[in-house]
Amino acid sequence: MPSGPQNLFLILATGEFLMGILGNGFIGLVNCIDWVKSRKISSVDCILTCLAITRISYLWIILLYSFAVVLWPHLHDIRKTLRFISFFWTLTNHLATWFATCLSVFYFLKIPNFSHPCLIWLKWRINKVLLVLLLGSSFILFYNLLSIGSFHGLWNNVTFRDERNLAWSSDVSKILYCNSLISFNITYLIPFLLSLISLLLLYLSLKRHTKNLQLNSMGSKDLSTEAHKRAMKMVMSFLLLFIVHCLSTHIVGWIYLTSQKDEASLFIMLIITVFPSGHSFLLIWENRKLRQTALRLLRHLKGHMKRAKPLSS
Repeated sequence: MPSGPQNLFLILATGEFLMGILGNGFIGLVNCIDWVKSRKISSVDCILTCLAITRISYLWIILLYSFAVVLWPHLHDIRKTLRFISFFWTLTNHLATWFATCLSVFYFLKIPNFSHPCLIWLKWRINKVLLVLLLGSSFILFYNLLSIGSFHGLWNNVTFRDERNLAWSSDVSKILYCNSLISFNITYLIPFLLSLISLLLLYLSLKRHTKNLQLNSMGSKDLSTEAHKRAMKMVMSFLLLFIVHCLSTHIVGWIYLTSQKDEASLFIMLIITVFPSGHSFLLIWENRKLRQTALRLLRHLKGHMKRAKPLSS
């Protein structure tokens, strides 16, 4: 039977899962309905929809893993089960990361008015640029999936190690884990740098745009300025949550490697779920169409509750 902390973990994990499904499902549903009505979809809506779908899949994998660790801990030691979870965890996490990166690059290329010929060339071919990024990331995905094999060998060495060689095996496993971690994280450095560069260039574009407005005595606020600020907020939130997400993932692996206690890493897994769950609500709030749809839905629900309240009383 699960202990008290384990039951609390399952309740919180389920709550985060439902919040993530609510936010990402709302994004996907609104964009799909708009796509069916207008029979066309913009680039940003397509990216947001794909991001929402991959994050919903990612949240399902995390929830299933959480329940498996608590309710069926023996499944964690079955190689086929661990390989299955690792494969889909890596796949969905990779796709979600790169769709979010494409969103950052899209805002960088779409919003500022460039004067450099290279940036203008990229702006005219923004859809092809995003397609090249996604196709290029497939090679990184292939490398990540190949790296899963080395992680499985490490976990099997830790899980089934001989008690007589406990100290030696533990030291070797830590070295192997660090080496595998470095090679594995290099692949996530690329989307992080792309998003960071997009944020810095958005800031420089905003600074130049504000300076031009002040020189022309037009004030410091207009539609372009607000668009710059919204884009910077979304990219910055992605970077901060992405850093927390990666650190939490590595801490969970290190705790299990050093202590072999799943309970010590359960609540850190809750922080992992904050990224795919919480970021969706930031995207809704900073996107005009999604925000307006959400506010209309909330007003409709509020009005429906007011009409239903006298009937119930």
